[in-house]
Amino acid sequence: MVWSGSWVTERLGVELVGDGRPDGDRELRELLGLALRRNPKRAHLLVSNVLGKHVPQKPSVVYGAGFELGRRVRALLGEAEARRAVVLGYAETATGLGHAVADGLGVAPYLHSTRRPVDGVARAGGFEESHSHATSHLLLPEDPALLAGGRGDGEAPGAVADAPAAVAEQSSAAAGAPLVLVDDEFSTGNTVLNTIRALHERYPRGRYVVVALVDMRSPADRVRLAAFAAEIGARVDLVARCSGTVTLPDGVLEKGRALVAAQEEAGSGGREAQSPGLEGESSGPETDFTLPDPDSPGPRSDSPGPEAGFPGPEADSPGSEAVVGTERRTCTRVDLRWPAGVPDGGRHGFTPAHRAVLERALPAMADRVAAALGGARRVLVLGFEELMYAPLRLAAALEERTDAEVRYSTTTRSPVLAVDDPGYAIRSRLVFPAHDNPADGPGDRYAYNVAGAGFDAVVVTVDSAADTPELHAPDGLLARLAAYTDHVLLAVVPSYVPSYAPPCIPSRAPDPNVSDPGAPDPYVSDAPDPYVSDSYVSERQEPPTVLPEPLRGPAFSSYAPDEVGWLLQDLSHVELEAPVEEREEAIQSGGAHYAESLPVEYQPSAEYQSLFKAALGLSAARVARAVGTVTETVLAERTSRPVLVSLVRAGTPVGILMRRWARHRHGLDLPHYAVSIVRGRGIDANALRWLAAHHDPADVVFVDGWTGKGAITRELAEALAEFDGTKGPEEAEGVVRPGGSGGFDPEIAVLADPGGCVRTYGTREDFLIPSACLNSTVSGLVSRTVLRSDLVGADDFHGAKFYRELAGSDVSGHFLDTVTACFDEVADAVDTEVAALLVADRTPTWEGWAAVERISEEQGIHDVNLVKPGVGETTRVLLRRVPWKILARRGAGADLDHIRLLARQRGVPIEEVDELPYTCVGLIHPKYTRGATGANGRAVEAK
Repeated sequence: MVWSGSWVTERLGVELVGDGRPDGDRELRELLGLALRRNPKRAHLLVSNVLGKHVPQKPSVVYGAGFELGRRVRALLGEAEARRAVVLGYAETATGLGHAVADGLGVAPYLHSTRRPVDGVARAGGFEESHSHATSHLLLPEDPALLAGGRGDGEAPGAVADAPAAVAEQSSAAAGAPLVLVDDEFSTGNTVLNTIRALHERYPRGRYVVVALVDMRSPADRVRLAAFAAEIGARVDLVARCSGTVTLPDGVLEKGRALVAAQEEAGSGGREAQSPGLEGESSGPETDFTLPDPDSPGPRSDSPGPEAGFPGPEADSPGSEAVVGTERRTCTRVDLRWPAGVPDGGRHGFTPAHRAVLERALPAMADRVAAALGGARRVLVLGFEELMYAPLRLAAALEERTDAEVRYSTTTRSPVLAVDDPGYAIRSRLVFPAHDNPADGPGDRYAYNVAGAGFDAVVVTVDSAADTPELHAPDGLLARLAAYTDHVLLAVVPSYVPSYAPPCIPSRAPDPNVSDPGAPDPYVSDAPDPYVSDSYVSERQEPPTVLPEPLRGPAFSSYAPDEVGWLLQDLSHVELEAPVEEREEAIQSGGAHYAESLPVEYQPSAEYQSLFKAALGLSAARVARAVGTVTETVLAERTSRPVLVSLVRAGTPVGILMRRWARHRHGLDLPHYAVSIVRGRGIDANALRWLAAHHDPADVVFVDGWTGKGAITRELAEALAEFDGTKGPEEAEGVVRPGGSGGFDPEIAVLADPGGCVRTYGTREDFLIPSACLNSTVSGLVSRTVLRSDLVGADDFHGAKFYRELAGSDVSGHFLDTVTACFDEVADAVDTEVAALLVADRTPTWEGWAAVERISEEQGIHDVNLVKPGVGETTRVLLRRVPWKILARRGAGADLDHIRLLARQRGVPIEEVDELPYTCVGLIHPKYTRGATGANGRAVEAK
């Protein structure tokens, strides 16, 4: 067969030389062809046969090339490092390749650079591509923690002026997280050096892996990269499918310019871009195309003309309708039913959870396209510039599920000379106007090797931002394709934007020659879909409800911003406090729910504060040991990358301590959020929707301080079951529900489980956790949560207050730091205890619930909600409710000193009892009225 680079080699003397292996030259020629472009630095263009950009190729070959490179990277890094890696691809040509590499790694999140700015999304970084005509690359991750070593598991900061500042404190964790950079070719290494230099300044790390289809560097280029790696103190590895060099004779640039000019003059150059503002994209970051010389523009023709040797459409063809002889052809729109919550690509990040949902949805989407194709035997799936991965995976699924011959390629910004010769890589070129309202202004775009290739159907796949009037115009892409194929299909993937950014709503003009977008899709059956759930996004769906971003300190709470993100709304401006007695009477009379107001914050006396400090000194190591035990159990049994979600308020200090332990012992930077759960009302469903939109629900671990009788444990299980079954996250935001059932694990991880209600705990002893001694002043100055219909709307998070005025009494940081300082001291004990727990029978016994029911009856209360078992719950009764009496285990020691003080201050009796499964139990006054002292609600005696 004729090599597709022989035409350039014969005329310019440019040759590809292998790496010295016997088959090196042959492998390079199978992988690459050559073409020409007008460029003052490099006349030739390496054209990949497996990239899927300029040369239509089997989708299985294109995807397989990237996937195999990903497997090689995984082997290089090892399983542990591969699980921590993040993959970054280059726009535009390597976006799909990089995504396939991430798939080969199997567990890596993916991001690609972009030349499309997105309103409301701040830059988390960028770099310059010196050899490309379109030089500036933007990095727009939804969560900048992705670049800081957080793998995109944290929340996005929203539209901020300097996104890196929002994650600056996380950058230290990046040192051990490898960054995998993917490009189609590695010619000089300049772009990779620019990228690493720019990223390393903000997010330094110890290891980089560069991946490319071909490594064509010179020996000097290799030395330069090694010196650069030594300069920044990082390891830089390179993985390539094959390697070699390009030999260039003297004077090749001048000869190349003359050859291009001659071909243009002869009519082979086709239409070239004339606008000085056009940024024609190269075929990869290591190659580039400059603007044509304005003094030698070459011919301008709307038809492919002599460049391809095929007839073009009539000049007056209307709309998306092409005239070929007497036949008019139209375009058919196919609604893919793209899975809800799955991004269209890696512009803002793409996680393993997204990948899992897409895998399940692909067969059904391919079947819809296949039904619309009818009897087409040779099919091209044509992607769109940076949108390479979605059409590639669709094409691969179509290839597997039909007998048709399927090929895949994409459109491009890159203007390249087309020559209809079997020894030249670019045989034909279609030219059409840009149709995605590019930031750099209008200009020409190109589709290569499509015209005259004999495709009897072309499936044009664009994102919804590119489904504009220009796409459907008389000289637009659809009309240009219709001249060369019997059937043009249009499949639109919903453009994904982060939840905090304005939605993308393209202004698409109705096209009479495209199947009515509002009509029922004839290729979509009403029968249940065997491949995906009913969670999907039509390209015509209204923009989703946008949930707010988490609150963070110091604007909300006294905790550091990286310690916790509060999925709450700030109600600090609202008067919500009521005297304890008034609240109790309203709650017990049924006139109000306890979550509709707040108790007046308890101001500890000097004596009580001294007790807190003494208790902290005595129990800090005990708390640290429990923190380590529960964290190690979670990492061993639940997930190696947990997303900690603490239940406000008692769970939040515990979640922060677990996060600190994971960083201290394992170098992990775990995301941590705080959410509201209300007894009788359930967990905040909007918070769950936000979590499901940003993380794999299977990685979420709910955290609380302790269990009493297990009411919150049951409340969470019931709330998640209702959330999964009735109003899942996809109904509000189009978010991912891995497994089709929500994916949240209802099991809570707690510091102490004296009630025997959970399997994951630090201890089952009922001891004093100092954070239970106080209210907001040990919990980041945040109140308990509020749920009231006049304050919390359908799309709002539950509310809470930030008591800034109590900063002088705040001991939140002191508590955390005191416990953290004991981590090394308890490390060996934790390891021993975890080893025993992992093989022990930890089945919940619900012993506490049985004890509470017994106590309720024995004390004549007949309401388990008024019985609060354990040291922590008893403290809450004394601080927030109207206590009736305290039951204490006979002989209980210093763990109850603060209980005794509070009881004495409030005039509450303490009764010592035997055979109590808890250290103490607090009893709320039953049938409370302000004159009542007895359990029956009557004033039997005066206090």
